[in-house]
Amino acid sequence: MEKLGDDELSSILSRISDSRDRKSCSEVCRAWARAEGLSRVSLRALDPSSLPQLLPRFPNLASFEATRSISDTHLETLARACPALETLNLSLRRSRFTMPEELDQGDDDVDVDGDDDFGDHGLRAVAIGCPRLRKVYLRRRRGIGDAGVAALVRYATNLSVLDLSWCSRIADEAVEAIASMSSLMALILHGCSLVTDLGLAHLANGTASQTLGRLDLSECDRISDNGVCLLPKLENLQELDLAECGPKVTDFGGFAIASIYNLKRLNLSWLINLSDATIISLAPNCVNLVEIDLTGCELITGSGVQAFAGHGSVEILVLASCFNVSLDDIVHVVFGCPTLRYVGLDKSLRGWMSSSAREQVAKLCKIDWL
Repeated sequence: MEKLGDDELSSILSRISDSRDRKSCSEVCRAWARAEGLSRVSLRALDPSSLPQLLPRFPNLASFEATRSISDTHLETLARACPALETLNLSLRRSRFTMPEELDQGDDDVDVDGDDDFGDHGLRAVAIGCPRLRKVYLRRRRGIGDAGVAALVRYATNLSVLDLSWCSRIADEAVEAIASMSSLMALILHGCSLVTDLGLAHLANGTASQTLGRLDLSECDRISDNGVCLLPKLENLQELDLAECGPKVTDFGGFAIASIYNLKRLNLSWLINLSDATIISLAPNCVNLVEIDLTGCELITGSGVQAFAGHGSVEILVLASCFNVSLDDIVHVVFGCPTLRYVGLDKSLRGWMSSSAREQVAKLCKIDWL
């Protein structure tokens, strides 16, 4: 019997998904080890210090993940060894030792060992060496700045998803570079507090405005109505998150959001200066809306919420900490909106709903007490 070649071995290994089984196969002999390396398409690095020895075995990697501190040198090695990368997930994981009171501090509660984490230089190396990149996740990487993002945009021309959540150095200059992209479909800027209305103007007037379907600006608290009013220029926008963007977003911006007719998912939680006027405008205009979160919008009353009675698409409605909305208002919406399947309500209302009313509502949709 002839020896199996690399192609045959790779074909066999491609049908083995369990990582332990693949490891066992790679230990059979050198040929199996080589074939396993050639056929591997994803890798999660638990110990970045081993990458210089490890990565040359896997030239065909399409996906790489590292959730701990990783240096510029490691990323240079990755760029040389794995030119076929399409997905790069370097989001830094939260530390196991984070105290509850620190959970809202964004980029301060992460697992970083010393200062040897990568920055713009390492990101540029990967962008140049891995031109097929399509999805890049850099959550909480504090070393990344405008220059690194500009390099990524310049060289990774097929990028469709970019997550820069809690990258505290990201500002309007980076957003200007991002706005020039022609393939971007999802941009997550959660907690990028240096982004202002100027950054939104770049997005609205750039090439990315034609392709962007998801935009997360939650906790970007320097933006105002002036920037929000430009968002209708994002002609394909379907998901928008403006949670906790601060008091400068009011009904004036809310009316602009109501003119984004393609919206399917909308998070307006904790925008304390939005009132019923915004909701009454949203309900009839955003006919494709499937999910809306109004948590903490304290000016909203039952009059606004009842505007969704008769809506033909809404499935998820979240109203936690909306203390001016009564149970009668909720019942009116539930019975009037046949598509509704989930309502999130403040737990303080639970004791006011009779068991019979709860049973009636439960037949139509699920209620969570938040």
